[in-house]
Amino acid sequence: MKRSYVSKRTLPSKTREWKKAIDPYNHHVMEPDWEHTALLVIDMQRYFLDPESPACLPGGPPILPNVEKIIRRFRDSGLPVIFTRHVHHDLKHDGGMMAHWWKENIMEGTPESEIHPRISPREGEKVILKHRYSAFYNTDLEIVLRCLGVTDLIVTGVMTNLCCESTARDAFFRDFRVFFLLDATGTVCEEFHLSTLINLAYGFAYVTGTSDILDQHRSRHRLT
Repeated sequence: MKRSYVSKRTLPSKTREWKKAIDPYNHHVMEPDWEHTALLVIDMQRYFLDPESPACLPGGPPILPNVEKIIRRFRDSGLPVIFTRHVHHDLKHDGGMMAHWWKENIMEGTPESEIHPRISPREGEKVILKHRYSAFYNTDLEIVLRCLGVTDLIVTGVMTNLCCESTARDAFFRDFRVFFLLDATGTVCEEFHLSTLINLAYGFAYVTGTSDILDQHRSRHRLT
């Protein structure tokens, strides 16, 4: 199932292919309301990104530079960056179907559970510890967002078709406007990645690219 489908070198051309594939469904073109926008960085943990990890995702390391870029822009602009880490403390008590479904689970306190050092959260940046795919399920994410006055969410991270998609759908259910970055999300194979992009574009999110979002922010910043 795990198949190499993108690299840092091929990501720009793949991005163009994916945009063309989702274009018939991606009708809800939006621009973030930058004063009320937060960036979600989903599960960019060493477990998924370290080449030495047996769970390293083919689509993980290639997107890291784009995730770095948008984090940097948000930090420079004083906009909120919120990270998630998928961890389990005790599978007997917090594993549920996750423990049943997967042979391995990421245990809290282990090195592989930590966020990749290239994008380590800064002091004061919120880190959500979650036990299910969606970052909203049994966490304080929605409370944090409401208190910050956030209406728009930009979703990055892994896996495209599990935690990123589940979080994007849950955000839509809660009436957040969702921007899903097709070249800053990654998973195990291209079929899963593209299927999620099509599904989300059709019913849940505006699917766009990192450079497009950064250009929108740059343009708006010059106008204000």
